[in-house]
Amino acid sequence: MAIAKPPSPSGQRTPYQPAVTEQRPKVDPPVMNGAAITCASLEAEGVTTVFGYPGGAVIPLYDALPSSGLHHVLVRFEQWAALAADGYARATGKVGVCMATSGPGATNLVTGLANAQLDSVPMVAITGQVGQPMIGRDAFQEVDITGITLPVTKHNYLVQRAEDIAPTIKEAFYLASSGRPGPVLVDIPKNVFLAKAPFVYPTSVRRPGYQPTSVPNMRQVRLTAELIEAAEQPLIMAGHGIMLSGATDLFAAFIERTGIPVIFTLLGLGSFPESHPLALGMMGMHGHRHVNAALEACDLLLNIGARFDDRATGRIDGFAPNAKIVHVDIDPAEIGKNVETDVPVVGDAGEVLKLLTPEVASRRRDQWTGWIDAQRNRALHEALEDRPETPEPYTIIRGIAEATNGEAVLVTDVGQHQMWTAQYFGFDYPDRWLSSGGLGTMGYGLPAAIGAKIGRPDLEVWAVVGDGGIQMSLNELATAAQEGLDINVAVINNGYLGMVRQWQDLFHEKNYSQVKITGPDLVQIAEAYGVTGIRVRKDAEILPAILQARSTPGPVVIDFVVEPEANVYPIVPPGASNSEMLHDLRFRDTE
Repeated sequence: MAIAKPPSPSGQRTPYQPAVTEQRPKVDPPVMNGAAITCASLEAEGVTTVFGYPGGAVIPLYDALPSSGLHHVLVRFEQWAALAADGYARATGKVGVCMATSGPGATNLVTGLANAQLDSVPMVAITGQVGQPMIGRDAFQEVDITGITLPVTKHNYLVQRAEDIAPTIKEAFYLASSGRPGPVLVDIPKNVFLAKAPFVYPTSVRRPGYQPTSVPNMRQVRLTAELIEAAEQPLIMAGHGIMLSGATDLFAAFIERTGIPVIFTLLGLGSFPESHPLALGMMGMHGHRHVNAALEACDLLLNIGARFDDRATGRIDGFAPNAKIVHVDIDPAEIGKNVETDVPVVGDAGEVLKLLTPEVASRRRDQWTGWIDAQRNRALHEALEDRPETPEPYTIIRGIAEATNGEAVLVTDVGQHQMWTAQYFGFDYPDRWLSSGGLGTMGYGLPAAIGAKIGRPDLEVWAVVGDGGIQMSLNELATAAQEGLDINVAVINNGYLGMVRQWQDLFHEKNYSQVKITGPDLVQIAEAYGVTGIRVRKDAEILPAILQARSTPGPVVIDFVVEPEANVYPIVPPGASNSEMLHDLRFRDTE
């Protein structure tokens, strides 16, 4: 935690004061209170939208908002403010901003901050704090939010003076968006919002102790190129970092040159078009059979921008057992943390690809890609063309993909529907697949879709959610309606907490403990919020409902009633390696 303190008597900057270079103004700067300085600082960073909920400690800030150029989105719960800012950031590539009052308002942001931290999402959260004279006295709605959020933020601050607000916000945005992105929290006491100071916004940031490595060591790049040239059966593991670095075009050029097939982590989907012949699909716990078979057989695995999450690797000692491992990541702490690495490459994915691509020869790998293709589950692919009477979850996902030509932003909640979407939508565009990966935050789908739609009003936005997750954030339908957002919400309604039920089914002898949901009538709930509600019970109704939602102004909720005990396959059992995945016996390949 960094605390912005007054200068020492000697006039030297104390170690914790924001290290920001300022330009001396040619005219006297305007004098504002801290709340107005906060708003002006956000505007100076190019912020146009903030997500939040007012309360006592931030009343001065909300008093200044109407006079600013900021559009404030009033959510119905602070956690959804953080997740809406998360969705906004992922869809736009900009820093998402949320705000809340002290005490419970601030603590309600914590889950959203942890979500952003694990998924490397740039975010700045501004919280109010009780007045400085009351800090440490257990005042009404006082919590040590900088202490609480220390493990789940990239950095945080407690601002002590009004004149420190602008340099602190400047530094917060720099930290949130540079290196490995992440959330930064700025806590401001109420009396500091009210105090006045000259407003001078800094032009640059200087933090000698924070120097993220963007350009890699050329020796490591050449070692990587040597391994690529020697490999007969290489794979690329594509992670979220490719999109965070804005390197999708460079990545595509590298794949075309090397002919190396690509597998995706959950959040790496969209980094390279899935419709391309060299795009194999998702890896890991719910990855495709041929993808995990390729992992088993590959002799080189080039991981670009992923952190070897356990849901991707399965049991570590069975992961890519025959492969040399190259790990490209901007965060050196991730390299070697989970999987032993032969060649570590620390740097921004884009900078690495710029240097690596000229070092490798153009090549085709038809024998290797042909072997991988032969591992596909043909029986499953044929079954996907059948049209059962009851809506199949994957049929719904494919229906949305076909109706939108795969161009929509797809936001999911967490659970079975998340995996069906990842498996069957087919992502050809970057930054249009938004999902809670590392934290697995239920309730994420709807608020993140709100943030995405506000950030990208030019794109169609769909939230695919479960009947469990939607009931966590259902109140955000009010926000979507108030903002007049064209968001379509597809509820995969199986009457269960589906993923937990599936684990109880497969690994706990069908002991369905506390997973049955007696839910509300979602169509009536939607209508109560002033939102269009549609119910689908038959396969033939899927496409008409999707088309109706697309042509209806404002938010639309489609309640897709599916088979209660449908499971997501394949699945790697807990503690197993990816090669030990279970398959749906209905679609057993008979070849």
